[in-house]
Amino acid sequence: MNYNTCFHLLLAVFIPCSVLCLAMTVRNLNSDQFALLEFKDRIAGPQNVIANNWTASTSVCNWIGVSCGILHKRVIALNLTSMNLRGTIPPHLGNLSFLLSLDLSSNHFYGHLPKELGQLHRLRTFRLSYNRLNGEISSCLGNLQRVRRLKMKNNNFTGTLPETLVNMSNLEILNLGFNQLSGQVPSSIFKISSLKIIDLCSNSLSGSLPNDMCQHLPKLEVLYLEDIEFSLCYFTGNLPPITNAPKLESLILWGNKLSGNIPNSISNASMLKILSLAQNLFSGPIPKMLGSLKHLEVLHIPDNNLITGSATDHEWSFLSSLTNCRNLKSIGVSGNPLSGILSTYIGNLSKSLQYFYAFNCELQGIIPMEIGNLSNMLVLELGSNKLSGFIPTSIGGLRNLQGLGISSNKLGGPISESLCDLERLYYLNLWLNKLHGSIPSCLGNITSLGYLYLDSNKLSSAIPSTLWNLKDILEIDLSSNHLHNSHAIDVGNLRSLLKLNLSRNLLTGDILSSFGGLQTLVSLDLSNNILHGHIPESFDGLISLEFLDLCNNNLSGAIPKSLEKLLHLKYFNVSFNRLEGEIPDKGCFSNFSSISFMKNYALCGPPKLLVPPCKNDIHKNSQMIILHAFRYGLPTIGIVVVLIVLTIMYRRCQRRNTTLTTKDDLLSLKTPRRISHVELSRATNGFDESNMLGSGSFGYVYKGRLSDGMEVAIKVFNLQTEGAFRSFDIECDAMRNIVHRNIVKVISCCSSVDFKALVLDYMSNGNLEKWLHSENCFIDIIQRVDIMIDVAVAIEHLHNGHPTPIIHCDIKPSNILLDEDMVARVVDFGVAKLLGEGEVMKQTMTLATIGYMAPEFGSAGIVSIKSDVYSYGIVLIETFTKKKPTDNVFVEEETIRHWMESSLPKGAIEIADVDLLRREDEYFVVKANCISSIMELALNCSAELPEERKDMKDVVVELKKIKQRLLNNIQHF
Repeated sequence: MNYNTCFHLLLAVFIPCSVLCLAMTVRNLNSDQFALLEFKDRIAGPQNVIANNWTASTSVCNWIGVSCGILHKRVIALNLTSMNLRGTIPPHLGNLSFLLSLDLSSNHFYGHLPKELGQLHRLRTFRLSYNRLNGEISSCLGNLQRVRRLKMKNNNFTGTLPETLVNMSNLEILNLGFNQLSGQVPSSIFKISSLKIIDLCSNSLSGSLPNDMCQHLPKLEVLYLEDIEFSLCYFTGNLPPITNAPKLESLILWGNKLSGNIPNSISNASMLKILSLAQNLFSGPIPKMLGSLKHLEVLHIPDNNLITGSATDHEWSFLSSLTNCRNLKSIGVSGNPLSGILSTYIGNLSKSLQYFYAFNCELQGIIPMEIGNLSNMLVLELGSNKLSGFIPTSIGGLRNLQGLGISSNKLGGPISESLCDLERLYYLNLWLNKLHGSIPSCLGNITSLGYLYLDSNKLSSAIPSTLWNLKDILEIDLSSNHLHNSHAIDVGNLRSLLKLNLSRNLLTGDILSSFGGLQTLVSLDLSNNILHGHIPESFDGLISLEFLDLCNNNLSGAIPKSLEKLLHLKYFNVSFNRLEGEIPDKGCFSNFSSISFMKNYALCGPPKLLVPPCKNDIHKNSQMIILHAFRYGLPTIGIVVVLIVLTIMYRRCQRRNTTLTTKDDLLSLKTPRRISHVELSRATNGFDESNMLGSGSFGYVYKGRLSDGMEVAIKVFNLQTEGAFRSFDIECDAMRNIVHRNIVKVISCCSSVDFKALVLDYMSNGNLEKWLHSENCFIDIIQRVDIMIDVAVAIEHLHNGHPTPIIHCDIKPSNILLDEDMVARVVDFGVAKLLGEGEVMKQTMTLATIGYMAPEFGSAGIVSIKSDVYSYGIVLIETFTKKKPTDNVFVEEETIRHWMESSLPKGAIEIADVDLLRREDEYFVVKANCISSIMELALNCSAELPEERKDMKDVVVELKKIKQRLLNNIQHF
């Protein structure tokens, strides 16, 4: 009896509790579902994957990107990374109270971060990187005390770092780089003992690093400081002692205002691989303790105030300590007042060393022979020092060397023929030394040579004819020597040449007509020689020429009138010759002053050039008029006088109009300016991250404002990237040849040993990629058609508008810029190819962007004008479908073209951008027909076989027809 009573009592209690727990679980699950449905209503994505999958009819635990707990069935993880979603993050996500992981990275979320996310007390992982979130980082994030990974880099967050971050006592990774944060970095961040990675790079933060930074990290044995980056911030003060950092691998503090000595305690970071302290205010000796960093690969400390050691330390003894670093790949000490001599210890450095930069270090003495031991060296830069002695023959043993700079020193003796063994050499700069003797003819065998600077020495031989066989060379400067020529200089093979300077030598003979074939030549200086004969008529073929100096020679004959065709010529000087005849007065010659023609006593022309007027028939004609006037009587004289007055007035009006037109035309051309690195730095606030417009494989693009107020885009090449030098040269080569409304214009360039940049017209509306894939941007169908017509016209001009066809090789939306009127302009010729005479294709090792490359380009490296047509076809598809060729839906053999080919028969509504074509649209049928026609054209452009692709001329014609049909149908409708 008692047993039954007890059993029924327990049953009476258990059943209501079970029902209550079940009800609570259902209610909590419904709460999770409600929060996620609210989120769904605020986002959109390709093919509406989330909208179609997240439905109330299915369990929330089965939704895409959602994970639930095994026991309580509550949502514990939300992972929607890289799904190309766009929208805002609602406060309702703060109700997912069991959430452990939230990952929304690599999407297009925008707006502010709701403070309700601070309610997710169980959260361990919080990833929002690579979105467009803005506003301040809420102090409520400090409530997330269990979070281990906080990653919000590459957004648009502003304001200061909240002090409450110190409450995140379990934090291991703090990554807030590439935002717009400002103000002081709270020192309390460096007291979070669990931290492994701190990345605050590319913000506008300031402050100082706390002296006890390492002391307050008691668990440093577990602290993994792989990436402390304060670059582009403005930290002051000293670098604190590194008392205990056994796992520190990368310490990057470049571009700040840190001062004082580099502490010897840096040696405590025994796992350090990268140490970059460039562009600070560090002083004192370079610590020998660096040699204890046995894992060190990169040591970059240029542009500080560092010295070698004590006053008695005349050798670079710190190099002896670095011989213990057997993994070293790059050493940069340029721009420090190191003084002293280059120690023989350099030969004992690691064989893995590839880059050694010691430019402008007040270095004295000789270059030690032991430098030849560094067999893997790629770039050796010792320019602007006080080195003396000879160029060591051992340098010829550096068979991998690509760049050698020993300019502006006091080196003497002959140029060693051992340099000819450097078969991969691309850059050779020996200018401003005391080298004498002959130029080794074997230099002409270095077919890889792109830049050769031997100017301002005491060389006295004949210029070896082998130099004129370097068909890929871009710049040659042999000026200010005592060189002569045994034969006339024949440069006809130098089809890629941009600059040739042979001035201030002892050259004789005629200037050959073969010069006229150098269509890429920008600067030619043959001044101060003993050249004679005529200026060749063929010079009118120098279509890219901007600078021509022939002064102080013995040239005779007339100035060819055909030179008026040189549209880009800005500097012209033929002073101190024996030229005769009329000075041309049209085209570029309308800008030149008397300085260009001085001391040619037989020249004639307008008074402004300070030369005698030319004899002509004007006086004879006026005398005949007077004789006839007297012959036919005074009345006729009156008529003639009236006619003469009217004629003079008419001609004056014409001349005034012509002058005005010429001035307007000149204004549109804009004389190129010489822009220094300093001016570019000022224009961009020291290349501040806030001015960065974008980045690419070879560098970064910044927005800048020049001293005259002009807004420009500045493309800065990262010279540490393989191929950057070549990319800069190719882009200069290609873009200086091009003047076209739909191609971005190069205003100027800035080039030195360690800095190269192009200054371009600034396009205020960004690029096509932004307009296609950004949430807040939209372009209608007519705008898209106009943009693609502009791009087609630009490509057609590259292919057919020059004697030498240009293959862009990288047509994609991010390389299509839009000006203030939404006119499209093609940019980025960094991997372009110029076809030679008779060539229809080239083979290249350079790869372009995956997804846009033609099949033959990607598989065999073969490029032709048909490669650009293929890329254009892919961009055409993307422009009207808003699908990228690299989207995750295109895997294995399925490409965007295959998808288009199979989807097009189903109708335009199946393929078009949902924002572009809706069934309720008034012009639905008209737009659908237009998009279908464009997609058929895109398929013809992107055919697998090059010979089956359309010509760009036909593409332009077809697109214009499609646009006209669209406009006519809309009007008719």
